Amino acid sequence: MADYKRYTVTAALPYTNGPVHIGQLAGAYLPADIYARYLRLRYGKENVVFVCGSDEHGVPITLKARKEGISPQQLVDKYHQIIKQSFEDFGIDFDIYHRTSAPLHHETAAHFFKVMYDNNIFELQESEQYFDEVEQQFLADRYIVGTCPHCHNENAYGDQCEKCGTSLSPFDLINPRSAISGNTPVLKKTKHWYIPLDKMQKEWINDWILDGKGRAETWKNHVMGQCKSWLEQGLQPRAVTRDLSWGVNLPIPHTEGKVLYVWFDAPIGYISATKAWAEENNKDWRPFWQSNDTKLVHFIGKDNIVFHCIIFPAMLKAMANLGEPYILPTNIPANQFMNMEGQKMSTSRNWTVWLNEYLVDFPQQQDSLRYALLMNMPENKDSDFSWRDFQFKNDSELVANLGNFVNRVMVLQHKYFEGILQDVPYTEEQLQLLENVKETYWRLAENYENYNFKLAMQEVMAVSSWGNKFLADNEPWKTIKTNPQATAAVLNTALQIVAHLAIMLKPLLPQTATKMAAQIHLPEKYTPHFQANESIILKAHHSIGEAVLLFQKIDEKEIERQLEKLEKSKQTNAPISALAAAKPEVDYDTFAKIDMRVGTIVAAEKVAKADKLLKLSIDVGFEKRTIVSGIAQHFSPEELLNKQVVVLVNLAPRKLRGIVSEGMLLTAENPDGSLQLIAPPQLAENGATIA
Repeated sequence: MADYKRYTVTAALPYTNGPVHIGQLAGAYLPADIYARYLRLRYGKENVVFVCGSDEHGVPITLKARKEGISPQQLVDKYHQIIKQSFEDFGIDFDIYHRTSAPLHHETAAHFFKVMYDNNIFELQESEQYFDEVEQQFLADRYIVGTCPHCHNENAYGDQCEKCGTSLSPFDLINPRSAISGNTPVLKKTKHWYIPLDKMQKEWINDWILDGKGRAETWKNHVMGQCKSWLEQGLQPRAVTRDLSWGVNLPIPHTEGKVLYVWFDAPIGYISATKAWAEENNKDWRPFWQSNDTKLVHFIGKDNIVFHCIIFPAMLKAMANLGEPYILPTNIPANQFMNMEGQKMSTSRNWTVWLNEYLVDFPQQQDSLRYALLMNMPENKDSDFSWRDFQFKNDSELVANLGNFVNRVMVLQHKYFEGILQDVPYTEEQLQLLENVKETYWRLAENYENYNFKLAMQEVMAVSSWGNKFLADNEPWKTIKTNPQATAAVLNTALQIVAHLAIMLKPLLPQTATKMAAQIHLPEKYTPHFQANESIILKAHHSIGEAVLLFQKIDEKEIERQLEKLEKSKQTNAPISALAAAKPEVDYDTFAKIDMRVGTIVAAEKVAKADKLLKLSIDVGFEKRTIVSGIAQHFSPEELLNKQVVVLVNLAPRKLRGIVSEGMLLTAENPDGSLQLIAPPQLAENGATIA
């Protein structure tokens, strides 16, 4: 493991068009908080900065503001405060929670653009984009609505259909119209600046990501897999500007109506947040971003992998090459997604648990949620949150294991010895048990350093289980009558385990750790440290406080209420969460005109500058057809090769991103928005008719 003098930890900037939900907590904020707490305890608080902030630019902000009849600034002010307060109340311990609408951020982001612009890093390109002639403005993807080509929802957006969940491009929509005026937009040429990722890939990105040159740590398999998929297809230049009025203005003349693309300005928010923190604390921000002995770690969800693993590093590297020595991330331990009650979480369908609402419904049970999310954390694969499992984990694990052990020890110590540790010798067996407990710190450190937070929690719960077993085996409630000295030694040993647990839990369940430390009067010298170097923490004659329950069982009525709330959400959003209703009937002659054939995908590649589109070459027996399909976010090109599929071959050709698409690939769309290929149940001859 490399030696570092300081650590910069970032958590993905939440988008300020709504509150934070538990999927985001499990994906980025909880693991980042645990890691930052561990680093502070082990390496010193002064050597760690943990930053985050609100991502406040982009089209969804302007759309929602328009819908609510307020300005974009009023909208982001509203949700920034809700998100910030929720994090504070839950115990996510940022050093600073900043925002991208702040002047310091605008200044920092504009500086990035200006330096690269002045040094000819960008390429100026002209392209066609939809334009609203009534409003006299170019339309971003979210400003365009039309009929989804998949489910025929007439109000699909230009980037996604909210009804079926399919990712789209504006050019996929049937009968597109402006979301502002309702009029049909026209295509109009516009110019934007692009960062040349294709050149950077050849110069250094492949070496850095694929070969690991200059990287001190191995990245997670799914992180590397997604990076490889992008790189193998070949990176394309990516626009860094947009035609909008809300965002960071370009610091060059004659560019009114253009702002930095939100993907470019948002990650710079980590740097501007660090600058703001440094100003507030009279520190220098530069070593945390520009010193090679600093470790930079980004905590994100898997939907942000490409931005943090490829695009933001490309920006940092470009600045470094121009004399501002920004470091590249050491690791990006992205988590997978957390589902909800067996379905994909959806904020638009209200199919989630909002953090601010949880804190109202369960005001004293922050650590109960931390524990449930920790034990279900989607570190390497998707996971699922359910209210019943939340209740089980709280009642059967926190209450019955950890809480029960601590409470029993505290009560017995007060009952038999007035809360004072007795001056009695420990047996060899007891000393060995405490040595085993002390060894746990090193396994915890290894898990934290490798971003295995679920395993760390399991290690701590195992120590609590040891304590429960130790009490059950020695039965101090029986021996107190026959051998008080042996009873005292047993309870002394159990109290040492409680003290170790109070230290071990500080990164994982901080509120519980604080309660435990207060109850046992943990000596002050252990407060700032990650581990205890001795097995005996509480000395003879040490006095402990009164026993207070650490956890409460979850009321069954509250679980029922939460489930009822979800059920109402399902009913309210029935057209989205349920299967689509049947379409109007057609006569047989109309149906008979449809020509569906079996085909085999013989080639597949991503469409340049279109993250959602794949270009497929399909052998349909009598010829090969080129089909452009909006399935790139559901399937990689590699997994589609040699797959048999069903193709609608007599659909009129249509040009998508300059490519003539000669048919339609048939897919099945599940209620949660996921896609499956329609294929014959067994291998069939290419060109075989589906009848």
